[in-house]
Amino acid sequence: MSTSRNNDLGTTDVVWNLDHLYESLEDELLTDDLDLCIQEATLLKEGCQGKMAELEPALFVRSVRRLERIYLNLGRITTFAYLNFATQVKNEEAGAFLQQCKESYARVNRELVFFDLEWAKMEQGDADRLLEAEDTASYRHYLTNLRKYRDHLLSANEEILLVELSPVGNSSWLNLFEKVMGHLEFGDNKRSEEEVLSDLYAPERAVRENAAQELTMGLTSQLHILTHIFNTILAEKMIDDRLRSYPSWVRARNLSNELEDQTVDALVTASTERYDIVQRYYRLKKELLGLEELYEYDRYAPLPSLPEQQISWQECREMVLSGFKAFSPKMADIGEMFFQENWIHAPLVEGKQGGAFAHPAVPDAHPYILVNYTGNLRDVSTVAHELGHGVHQYLAREQGYFNSDTPLVLAETASVFAELLIFHKQMESLQGAEQRRAFTCQKLESIFATVFRQISMNRFEDMIHTQRRETGELSSDMLSELWMRSQEAMFGDSVTLSSQYRIWWSYIGHFLHTPGYVYSYAFGELLVLSLYRIYQEQGQEFVPKYLNLLSMGGSDSPYTLLEPFGIDLNDPTFWQGGLLVIEGMLKGVEN
Repeated sequence: MSTSRNNDLGTTDVVWNLDHLYESLEDELLTDDLDLCIQEATLLKEGCQGKMAELEPALFVRSVRRLERIYLNLGRITTFAYLNFATQVKNEEAGAFLQQCKESYARVNRELVFFDLEWAKMEQGDADRLLEAEDTASYRHYLTNLRKYRDHLLSANEEILLVELSPVGNSSWLNLFEKVMGHLEFGDNKRSEEEVLSDLYAPERAVRENAAQELTMGLTSQLHILTHIFNTILAEKMIDDRLRSYPSWVRARNLSNELEDQTVDALVTASTERYDIVQRYYRLKKELLGLEELYEYDRYAPLPSLPEQQISWQECREMVLSGFKAFSPKMADIGEMFFQENWIHAPLVEGKQGGAFAHPAVPDAHPYILVNYTGNLRDVSTVAHELGHGVHQYLAREQGYFNSDTPLVLAETASVFAELLIFHKQMESLQGAEQRRAFTCQKLESIFATVFRQISMNRFEDMIHTQRRETGELSSDMLSELWMRSQEAMFGDSVTLSSQYRIWWSYIGHFLHTPGYVYSYAFGELLVLSLYRIYQEQGQEFVPKYLNLLSMGGSDSPYTLLEPFGIDLNDPTFWQGGLLVIEGMLKGVEN
C-alpha cells in the first residue's frame, strides 16, 4: 500500500543523501574522525585539566575552539548514525551502529567532563577575566550559560560515572521505544503508525473509528513494554534531578531553554485559562458535522466543504516555496536547496520512524528533513513546518556549533511562522466562503494541537513526573488515568473520550525523548501569532529583522533576541494577546 501511494504522490525517489556526512557505515572516515576525537579530547584534557583558571584569554579561547571542533566531529558521526537508523529502525546493523556511536560519544565525553566542571565552578573573578577579554566575545553567551549549571553539577568522578553509564541508560530505552513502535503493525493489513494516524483525518466516520480501534489494539499489544519504558525514563530523570538538586522536574528544561520559571508559568496559566476556546470550537464542530456526539476519533474529521484533493509532492513543493517567496526570496532560495540537493526523506517506508523532524546536523554540512508524506493538506503544512526549521538551522549555522544550537522555545518560531505563511497562501486559492470556513477550521485544529494540546500534555507530564516521585512505579491504569484527567480538563464535555483513548499517551515520543519539551510548541505558536501581527503592521520592514533573528541561532537568550520586536515574555498580556488572535479566528467561523 505504501509503495503504491508513494508512486502516486511522486515521493518514491525523494530520499536524502547522507553522503554529505559519510558515504556508508563502512566509510573509513568514520573510524578516522572518531579516533581523532578521542585523541584530541585526551590532549585537551592533558593540557587544560586543573589549569583553566590560570590560562591567558587567547589560550583559553583556543581551548574552547578545540572543544567545539571535537563536538562538531562527534555531532557529524552521531547525526549520520541517527539518520541512517531513522529510516530503517528494523535493521539490526543500523541499530547496532547507532548504539556503538553512543558508546563512543560517551568515551570521548568522559575525557571532557573536566571542562564544564572547572569552568562552571571557577571563582567569579577568574571567570570574569576570561569572559571580558576581547578574544572571548564570540563565545561569551555560551560560556556564561554554562556557568548557570554551577549548582547542578556533581564531582568529577560522579559526572564521569554518569557519562560511562549513559549508553545503557536513557538513550538505550529510547532506542527500544523506537524499535517497538517501528516494528508495530496495525490492523489486519499490518499498516504503519503513520498510515493509521492519517485515517483519523478521513471524511468517512467508519474509517476514522476503525483507525482508532486499530491504533488502540496495536498499542495494547505492547502496553506492558511501553509502560515499563515510561517508568524507567521517569525514574532516571527523578534520580538525575535529585542528584543535581533541581527543585522541580521541569527546571532543567527551563534552564536549557534559557527561560525563567515565571515565564513558563505565565504561558501555562494563560493557556489553561482559555480551554473554553477549545470547548466552544468542538461544540460548533459537532453541529457542523451533524453529529449527536463527537468522539475523540471525530476531532480531525474534515468539514464537508474542505477540498479533498490529493496533493502531489511536486505540487506541495511549489505551494510551500511560493509561500516562502512571497515573504522573502532568500527564504525560498534556501528552501529550494532542500528539494534540489536531496536533503529530505519523504516516502512511506516500512520500518521508517513515524512523524516528522528537521535535524540541524552540523554547521559545516546542512540540515536534513524527515516527513512521512501522505498527500493531504495537513501534510503540506507539515512540510512547511519542517522546512521552516530547516531554513532556521541553515541560517544559524554561521554562528558555529556551540552558538547555532537554538533553545527549543525559539526553535519552533520559524517552523510555526512558515506554517502560517502557507496557510494564508492556501486561503487565497480557495473558492467561496464555505471552503474558506472549512479550511480555517482545519487551521484552528492545527493551532489547538500546537497550543492547547501541548499544554494539556505538559500538564500530563507534570502529573506523571510528580506521581512517579511521590508513589513509585506507575501502572498502565494510573498513567491512563492521569492522561484522561489532563485531556478532560481541556475538552470538558465538548468531546466524548472513550475508553480506547485512555492509552494514547503511550505512542507520544516527546515525553521520552525530551521531557518538558512540549510547552515549546505552545510558546512558539503564541510567539508567532504576535510576530505575524507585527509583520502585517510593518510589511517588508519586518523581514530583515525576522531573518536576522533566525540567523542568530542560540547566540543569545530568548529575552535578548526578541527585544527588537518589543516583546516582553514575562508579561501575561503578551500570551493573552496570542490567545485572543486564536479566539478571533474562532469567532470568524462561529458567525
